Amino acid sequence: MNAISNLEFKRSTWQTAMMLTLGFWLSASLALDWVIMPSLYFAGMMNEANFSAAGYVIFGNFNRLELLSAGVVLTSVLAISKTKSNWPWRSIVLSGLLLTVALLDTYFLTPQMCALGTNLSFLPSNPVPATMNLLHGGYFGLEALKIVAGGMLLNWCWREAK
Repeated sequence: MNAISNLEFKRSTWQTAMMLTLGFWLSASLALDWVIMPSLYFAGMMNEANFSAAGYVIFGNFNRLELLSAGVVLTSVLAISKTKSNWPWRSIVLSGLLLTVALLDTYFLTPQMCALGTNLSFLPSNPVPATMNLLHGGYFGLEALKIVAGGMLLNWCWREAK
């Protein structure tokens, strides 16, 4: 019985919080970007008049969850780096990068795409503006950066937990 009570976990609460948050965040991002939105696109929803508003609601709410996740990850990395001397300093940079990506998605790209997609005329809908394609490219570039940075952080945290 004494052996059980002296058992210590190598993983801190912050590492667990960071691993769970990153796992949820990255898997939800992949599901939204590679399953839900392509399904809506191929179903023809992009031709509907309310697609811009629906996209803003979906991405607006998800972006708020991303901001919360980025805050938890940054807080976890800062707490772990304070307690462990061998924790890589690049993890602080990557978690700051994740927060920056979430901020850009929430307060720049999503409102801009919604504004461009809103059809304010009563005439038949115009084709998708070229600026929208540029914003979509920027969004998916930031998503790729988020997946790579989050994967690296998750990998470092996983190796430290062993």
